[in-house]
Amino acid sequence: MREEEKHMDKHEYFSSYNRQLHLLGKIMLCVSFAAMIAFSFVAGAIYDVAPDLGGFLSGLLQVGIIYYPVALVEFLVYAPMLGVGGSYLAFLTGNLTNLKIPCAMNAREIAGAKTGTPENEIISTISVATSAIITTAILSVGVMLMTPLQPLLSSEVLKPAFENVVPALFGAFGLKYYLKSPKIALAPFVVMTLLCIFVPAVQSNTSIAIIPAGLMCIGIGVLLDKMGKLGDI
Repeated sequence: MREEEKHMDKHEYFSSYNRQLHLLGKIMLCVSFAAMIAFSFVAGAIYDVAPDLGGFLSGLLQVGIIYYPVALVEFLVYAPMLGVGGSYLAFLTGNLTNLKIPCAMNAREIAGAKTGTPENEIISTISVATSAIITTAILSVGVMLMTPLQPLLSSEVLKPAFENVVPALFGAFGLKYYLKSPKIALAPFVVMTLLCIFVPAVQSNTSIAIIPAGLMCIGIGVLLDKMGKLGDI
């Protein structure tokens, strides 16, 4: 009986914690969005300039066609992985694919937490917050050192390295997951690799490509489960 009461107390406390996070997260997102939008209007008022409304709407439509579906897909894919607190922090601070997601997944792996559990949400929130703080600190140092390091950063020798940071990061990070479930990962890996080679446009729309790759993984997992071979992965 005590164990059941303890479990209920834990569940109620976590539900209360998530409700507070939702409230705080919504407030911070609204404030941040308003601040970003307000800058343009404040700058326009100070310098007595304003963009052409027709040009603005035309540009917004062209960009929105690409980025609004991407934003929706990223939310549907990443929110279950990050939990409530981690999602608000990650979408507020940005750079999800390059920094926040690898950091959260690596922290979850080290802690041994499972997706959808309170432990995973706490670990995700802490890891995303830590990533945001460290990123801000590094960027601050980088801005201060940008001028003296400009000759080095613009060097032709280092240019290929900077262009391959993200592929190298995700290649090393994804390898251990491929090795953990090779039967599930092999077909999506081969298909997506061939698509990127023969349809180069896929490389700039990786957020959209996540959907068919994820569906393939789910389908293969379901098939292996029905065949009774999922436990052999």
